[in-house]
Amino acid sequence: MSHSTLQVNVSPSYPIHVGSGLLQRGELLAPHLTGRCCAVVTNSTVAQWYLEPLTHTLETLGQTIIPIILPDGEAFKTRATFDHIHDCLLEHRADRKTTVVALGGGVVGDLAGYAAATFLRGVSLIQVPTTLLSQVDSSVGGKTGINHPLGKNMIGAFHQPKLVLIDTDTLATLPQREFLAGLAEVIKYGLIRDLTFFEWLESHASALLQRQHEAMSHAILTSCHNKADVVAADPLEQTGERALLNLGHTFGHAIEAGMGYGVWLHGEAVAAGTLLAAELSHRLGRLTRTEVDRMLQLFQLFGLPTCAPDLGVERWLSLMLGDKKVENGVMRFVLLNHLGAATLEGIEADNLLPLLSPASCRFVEPSPNR
Repeated sequence: MSHSTLQVNVSPSYPIHVGSGLLQRGELLAPHLTGRCCAVVTNSTVAQWYLEPLTHTLETLGQTIIPIILPDGEAFKTRATFDHIHDCLLEHRADRKTTVVALGGGVVGDLAGYAAATFLRGVSLIQVPTTLLSQVDSSVGGKTGINHPLGKNMIGAFHQPKLVLIDTDTLATLPQREFLAGLAEVIKYGLIRDLTFFEWLESHASALLQRQHEAMSHAILTSCHNKADVVAADPLEQTGERALLNLGHTFGHAIEAGMGYGVWLHGEAVAAGTLLAAELSHRLGRLTRTEVDRMLQLFQLFGLPTCAPDLGVERWLSLMLGDKKVENGVMRFVLLNHLGAATLEGIEADNLLPLLSPASCRFVEPSPNR
């Protein structure tokens, strides 16, 4: 069965395999297993679909399996859940040759990755993402971590995987709300660096919404190409280039924390946050109103929230001042100079105040609990 392979050129480099039926492809996994034991970290929802087939594949490679099944949801991306993974590893006498396999979406990937980064000061990690958002974004690049009540992803480590295995068949069981949320991260790549891809998304929206295989494969591969290029240029987020991947995320993370983790899905919050960033870019003389409206139309077409909730100005500012991009007390935002070109810039609070009033929202907000 054919598949596509990309290489993430960090040190050491690692492949991203994308295709159908890859959970059964033991030959793709075998070169990246460091010992004879795998700890498969997943959640209760994904486990009922994909734990058994992946376990079977690993067992045919001679692996002993430690299944670690977590509760499902962003609300469980906590220190307590992180500690539970360590407890399981220690109870089963995992060692330095144990490979941690993250089977699930972004929450599972971040938790399992952070556990792999810290257990015995670092063991091997394989990412097997099963949601669109994790396939196009969080599984690639080595960012791992947990949430804190005062901010999202504030505690973590960089820990690159040995392999990212993307089986597109797993999207068949993905709920529609989570599928749409993943499209927000897909759109992001077109906005920050790939205008041709943004235009492709506009013309292939119907095929994507129908989850047509050819369109989905192209969207995933193109997104991963873009993510891999940015990660290779700035693997530890030191030059500022990798921070451009956070378009809409400063606003979005504030929405997630302010509303309570899990009330808004990450992609939904990023969608609303991206349109706030677009409006800010317009008010600063960057984007034209036509470009902002073009973005709005695509987010609406994909059924994503286009208006942020009212957190209150003080709460907005408090949450965003805790963002990881803040430097010397100055909030930094990813802005768009035009569609396909982004920049990172410090913004004073006074420039944000008009955006943070609910009366300033030009857009209609679909319910995040639809």
